[in-house]
Amino acid sequence: MPNLIIRPSGPLRGETSVPGDKSITHRAIILASLAEGETRIHGWVPAEVCLATLCCMEALGAHIEQMPSPGEAAASVLCVHGRGLDSLREPEDVLHCAGSGTTIRLLAGLLAGQPFTAVLTGTAALRRRPMGRVAEPLRLMGATILGRQGGKLAPLTVQGGNLRGITYAMPVASAQVKSAILLAGLFAQGETVVREPGPSRDHTERMLAEFEVAVAVEAEGHGRAVRLAGG
Repeated sequence: MPNLIIRPSGPLRGETSVPGDKSITHRAIILASLAEGETRIHGWVPAEVCLATLCCMEALGAHIEQMPSPGEAAASVLCVHGRGLDSLREPEDVLHCAGSGTTIRLLAGLLAGQPFTAVLTGTAALRRRPMGRVAEPLRLMGATILGRQGGKLAPLTVQGGNLRGITYAMPVASAQVKSAILLAGLFAQGETVVREPGPSRDHTERMLAEFEVAVAVEAEGHGRAVRLAGG
C-alpha cells in the first residue's frame, strides 16, 4: 500500500452550510407557533418525526406554510404565523405523534398549560415507550395526565390549565423532560425551576431566550438549573 503524505498548507477558509437538526426543528415549530408575529424557519428537517410535530401544531390551530427556499430547489422555508401564548385551540381529533418521542413528550408539556383536553398517541413502538417521567412533573404543576398503566404509557389524555410553577430535580438528565416542563412553565403562575444532575441538550432554553422569554441558566455542581418566569 503506498504511503499517503500530508503536509501543512496553511489555514482553511470558506463557508459551508451545516445540515438541519431534528431536535431543533421540533422546538422551532412549537415556539414559533406560540410567539407573536411571523417566524421563518430555514434549514428545518422534513423528516417524519418533525412532520408529526408540524401536523399536531396545525391541529392545535397554528398557521404554518411551506415556502420555497431561495437558491435551494429541494429545500423549503417554514413560515409560522404566531398569534401568541393563548392562541391554541382544542383539537377535533386525537393528535398522532407517529414514532416521535420528542413530539409526544414536548406536546404533553405544551398541552399541560392549555384550558382544554387533548389525546396524544402514536405508533405501536411509541406506545411502548415510557411516559411516566414526563407525566410526573406535569402532574405536580397541576395538570391531569391519564394513560395506560397509570399514565406511564401512551395514549395520553392531557387535561391542562391552572398550572403553578415548581422546582423539579430530575433524577436523570433528559432534554425532552426538561423541555416539557419548561413549555408548561410558560403557562404557569410563578417561577419554574428545572434542576438536572448532568448536561443535556440545551436547545430549548437557548431558543426560549431568542424568543425573548425570561429564562436563566445557572451551574450547579455537575449539573445546571434552568429558571423560567411564567406568563
